Amino acid sequence: MYARTLTYTARKINGSFKVLMITGPRQVGKTTLLRDLVDGERNYVTLDDLNARTVAQQDPGLFIQQYQPPVTIDEVQYAPNIFSSIKIAVDRAQQNGMYWLTGSQKYHLMKGITESLAGRVAIVDLLGLSLAELEGRAEHSIPFMPTPEWLAHAEKYAKRPKGLKEIYQQIWRGSFPEVNLPGVDRNIFYRSYVQTYVQRDVQDILKITDATQFNNFLIAVAARTGQLLNYSDLARDVGIDNKTAKAWLSVLETSGLVYLLHPYFNNVGKRMVKAPKLYFLDTGLCTYLTQWPDAAALESSAMAGAILETFIFTEILKSYWHNGVMPRFYYYRDVDQQEVDLLIDTADTIYPVEFKKTATPSLTASKHFKALEKFGKKIGHGMVICFVEKPVMLSREVTAIPVGIL
Repeated sequence: MYARTLTYTARKINGSFKVLMITGPRQVGKTTLLRDLVDGERNYVTLDDLNARTVAQQDPGLFIQQYQPPVTIDEVQYAPNIFSSIKIAVDRAQQNGMYWLTGSQKYHLMKGITESLAGRVAIVDLLGLSLAELEGRAEHSIPFMPTPEWLAHAEKYAKRPKGLKEIYQQIWRGSFPEVNLPGVDRNIFYRSYVQTYVQRDVQDILKITDATQFNNFLIAVAARTGQLLNYSDLARDVGIDNKTAKAWLSVLETSGLVYLLHPYFNNVGKRMVKAPKLYFLDTGLCTYLTQWPDAAALESSAMAGAILETFIFTEILKSYWHNGVMPRFYYYRDVDQQEVDLLIDTADTIYPVEFKKTATPSLTASKHFKALEKFGKKIGHGMVICFVEKPVMLSREVTAIPVGIL
């Protein structure tokens, strides 16, 4: 078992809200995390149980009476109509921590939550294990910022930096808690995951009858991780139309399996690329779908750079989501091929970050940071995340840091 950063976050916010909602893909540890939070007796019910689901869907008032708070309700997306009954119950009792909910379809749930539980619910997101959690640094993980202050904190708790082979081994294995347990066969886990959860959940929502075509779609999406998204190319490769490709990808996004990173632009950025970048949120599932036999083959492949970028981006995303923070992330690219992998936007400052598969970065690794000056906002300290053994100042404004310090 691994300690999770979100456990500490949830403990902090649970005392201030009547309802705690944890969303994320199946098998990332939502239920385990909530069980770790329990202090004393608490009822539990999962809507994977068809009997409980039927009652929740057909008579939500009765369901609420049957499962008295404090209670944990798992996979609540199967009965979003119970939110109105939960609202009545929490308004009557006026106690914090009454209902803990989990769901695997975040945006599918948001309408019911915002209409019925606004001001009563704290919503937090959970992904697979972060490097900090795998190394026992969960309690000390804070949202990544490319600043000297963040770096000083990270160095205080960092373990021995992981080298290239170790990082690609972790990329290949992935971040689901179960697949990181001793003795678990990685390929069997992901084959079962695709068959049991991805195809079942997503196909049920989309009413897909051709399982082979949807599996081909999953593979095509995985092969595009770290790249600009072109719906027409994606649809053509799978043999579907653009509308279907958008609908299928939207469900993968709301299921927490992929993330679309949008470009940063304003009125002065007319010459900028405006397509989103696609990231698969678990690199193990991504590399399973794209059929890399081992970490060594992956590291020496044409996909090595894109999958490393995917891994670094998801680690940064986890540092925010697992601390209960919603980041403002973008990327930059213009028609002159000037590109910055990640921009972290704050009220008055843009922080640039670059991802590189190198152990000897030069100042040219951050040469496009200056292109951001056109936006008229302050450009903060930048970082190049790569395979240096320890942090290295590339200039007064840019530091190179090891991937493994995240």
